[in-house]
Order: sequence, then structure tokens, then C-alpha cells
Amino acid sequence: MELDWFQSNFEGELIEKIQQAVGKMDWIIINAAGLTHTSVALRDALSLFPGGVIEVHLSNVHSRESFRHVSLISAIAKGVIAGFGASSYYMAINAIPNLHSET
Repeated sequence: MELDWFQSNFEGELIEKIQQAVGKMDWIIINAAGLTHTSVALRDALSLFPGGVIEVHLSNVHSRESFRHVSLISAIAKGVIAGFGASSYYMAINAIPNLHSET
């Protein structure tokens, strides 16, 4: 498994990175933070990505404010991991071989 890591607080940069991953990457693990609840454009970019998507949140969004309970990404993701801090990323990476066999 080869990993490429990218972080940005800018919606357009995230969308460009997703578009650049088409044909190069099989999976995207994304922590969209506040954009999870607000960005239709980010959701659209992820829905056009032909590989798998895993949504990750460091905190348990369901124990937070009610507006954080709604994700625009979850419906297109193969899985959602939330509430395990930085371990959430490791959990997502470890899930890929099992999810890959289901696609």
C-alpha cells in the first residue's frame, strides 16, 4: 500500500486534489472537518471519484452540536469512522483491504 497525504483548509484545493487522484489512487480517506456539513462541491467531487471513499472524524460528531450530525459525504462513502482521535486514520487505512474485496 502506498499513501499520499494532503492537508488544506481551502475547499478548492481539496477538490483539485480529489480530481488529480482520479486514475492514480484507489481510495480517498477524508476528514473534511466543517466542510462535511456544508460543501456540496466537495461532495460532488468525491462522488465523481471512481475509487472508494472513507469519511473520518477525530471526534464523535454525534456527541457534538446537532448540525454536526448531518454529513453530505456519508451517503457516498464506503464507511465512516468517528470518535477515535488520530487512531481513526489508522482504522480507515486498515479497513481498505477488507472493503476493497467488496467493491
